[in-house]
Amino acid sequence: MKTLLVSAVALIDVDGRVLLAERPEGKSMAGLWEFPGGKVEPGETPEIALIRELQEELGIDTWASCLAPLTFASHSYPEFHLLMPLFACRKWQGTPMSREGQRLKWVKAGDLAAHPMPPADIPLIAHLRDWL
Repeated sequence: MKTLLVSAVALIDVDGRVLLAERPEGKSMAGLWEFPGGKVEPGETPEIALIRELQEELGIDTWASCLAPLTFASHSYPEFHLLMPLFACRKWQGTPMSREGQRLKWVKAGDLAAHPMPPADIPLIAHLRDWL
């Protein structure tokens, strides 16, 4: 089974809320909420992939020094195994805006579980809630 490395981030605003993105129509698991991020391309580190994905998906800039490793998900889907480091980030430049048709929502840590998420993301909620 192929292992897919995906990097994700919990963007945390000054009010302690976390940004979630809804997977748009046409993508697998459309309608589920997830932490922003994406696939780590060959030659990239998870941090560099996140910096690129945040620029592409949300139009914001951040730096590797602002990405703190928080936890990770290791989950088997039928087609592949997902390994997903989750970073916390409290500092970025710009205002997150949807650039790929995804809905965005700032959510308090205690309300994360009320949003349907892909199976790999669900165990990350408890870590975030405890950390925040």
